[in-house]
Amino acid sequence: MNVSRRWQPSPLIRGSIWLHSGAAIAAIVLVISQPPYWPLALAGVVAAIIVDHLVLTAVGLWPRSRLLGPNLVHCRDCEATRGRIVLTIDDGPEPQVTPRVLDLLAAHGAHATFFLVGARAAAHPDLVRRIAAEGHGIENHSYAHDHGFSLRGTRWLAADIDAAQRVLSSLAGRAPRFFRAPAGLRSPLLEPVLARAGLGLASWTRRGFDTRTTDADRVLERLAGHDGRRLAAGDILLLHDGHAARDAAGEPVILAVLERLLVLCRERELAVVSLDTVLPQ
Repeated sequence: MNVSRRWQPSPLIRGSIWLHSGAAIAAIVLVISQPPYWPLALAGVVAAIIVDHLVLTAVGLWPRSRLLGPNLVHCRDCEATRGRIVLTIDDGPEPQVTPRVLDLLAAHGAHATFFLVGARAAAHPDLVRRIAAEGHGIENHSYAHDHGFSLRGTRWLAADIDAAQRVLSSLAGRAPRFFRAPAGLRSPLLEPVLARAGLGLASWTRRGFDTRTTDADRVLERLAGHDGRRLAAGDILLLHDGHAARDAAGEPVILAVLERLLVLCRERELAVVSLDTVLPQ
């Protein structure tokens, strides 16, 4: 069971709270006193609130942003990341793909963190147990992987995250410490929910967009750059075993990308590890 942590609003959230409070007071004063041109002034107050909501929405669409609260985007400052790359794999477990991903990781002596969807984990418990037994990390990627996740209220968010937490804790033998939002999209309501659940938000340094890109070369270049020159210790890379795009031969693109990525890392003398390896409790 994770220990709840105190929610500390970010400067942007604190500013938004003050703006809403001030706007509410200003609106009440304007309506009661009705000074000259008060409708125009009231319209200005409403416009300020609308702009604030648009800013918050835009920030929520930026997965690597820290403006809504803490967000792990790389581990370069961690002592344990020297000579190590953190590999994360989302949206599984997927019975047609995950076992082959695990085989590749084992063949290269590499480890990864799997951000698992709770409903998929419940449907494929043996895969979850295999992931854990082979030394990989397991973290929370929501229960339903709902496309409207960032639009949901706090009660729905808490129930969804808790449901995934219970399933994954039971199958993995330990409680996940990190959460990743579906597609990385979130609202200002998420961080207070994560704080109560004792979870940290984790995103990535680079992603391959391998759920829609069928060209393994292009996916690999996004992750590692030409000849792996972008790779650096502490980077958090993102691939997908669930919802994986397929190449022209019908093969999940993650398989070709992962094989080549692991070779590149070995050539660069970078170990591929799970998140809990570089962020031990």
